[in-house]
Amino acid sequence: MMTQQKTCLDPVILNLWHPLGAIDEVAACIVVETVLLDESVSFAVDEDRKVFVWRSRTGLRPGDRFHQLAVDDLLPARSAYGYVWTSLGTPSDDIFPIPEYAEADRRKLNAATFGVNVSAPRAIENFLDMGHFPYVHTDILGVEPHTEVKEYDVEISVDRDEILATRCRFYQPMASIASDGGADVEYIYRVPHPYCSVLYKSSPLDETRMDVIAVFLQPLGEERIRAHMMLCVLDDTNADKIIKRFQQTIFGQDKPILENQFPKRLPLDPRAETPIRADKSAIAYRRWLSQKGLTYGVIPVAN
Repeated sequence: MMTQQKTCLDPVILNLWHPLGAIDEVAACIVVETVLLDESVSFAVDEDRKVFVWRSRTGLRPGDRFHQLAVDDLLPARSAYGYVWTSLGTPSDDIFPIPEYAEADRRKLNAATFGVNVSAPRAIENFLDMGHFPYVHTDILGVEPHTEVKEYDVEISVDRDEILATRCRFYQPMASIASDGGADVEYIYRVPHPYCSVLYKSSPLDETRMDVIAVFLQPLGEERIRAHMMLCVLDDTNADKIIKRFQQTIFGQDKPILENQFPKRLPLDPRAETPIRADKSAIAYRRWLSQKGLTYGVIPVAN
């Protein structure tokens, strides 16, 4: 495990909610240990699905049975979208909204949790990039010669404190496991949290609604993450493992690309890497992080 010394001094990141793990994948009342922002933290979920998180400094070890009385320094904890969330600082009362998660007919799954040796901002930027679909996700999310990223709109919403990209369209041979052929797929991207992004895409089963795929990043350190993939989709035929396997294939293709990024931290200076039209979301994301004064996992603009 990593040292207990607190190395994250970025107040923006310290005061955010961060995901630690999928609730359905941990046994009730059993201690789980993980890492957040270079600190060892532990969590447990009781029989009533109430979540508890604390710094790993007590006598409780991974695999032990959880007793609340054995923990004298509980961290803020929330259950949201199927995951345990915590903060090492003073977080807001609520985690960003995903209203579709409350719709009863949706399948709600943790597709997978992947460890990746890259910074959280680099991973979010990759999630926003449609231009790599034909080359990295060939014959699934893209295919040549359909390589053009058509014009789309991006805004930084001050009221909602998030980035929103709309009118995104891309031809995909197999947009989801429920698809039965290629189609132009509509996308909406939200970035409501510096280390989380929510993607809405056309549902092949209901043209009036959209599937929701979110990536919730747990920063282990500045250049290491755990990526939790949340699915909230319309699919009444495929088994859970089939739905999960499709998304695992996609992320498995992204992982080596992410781990070969250099530098691993995201440069916020717009002159550091040459932007193109397809990078409008990435440009807005970097500007948004700069406006927040974020320093963890990025290379800030030099004064």
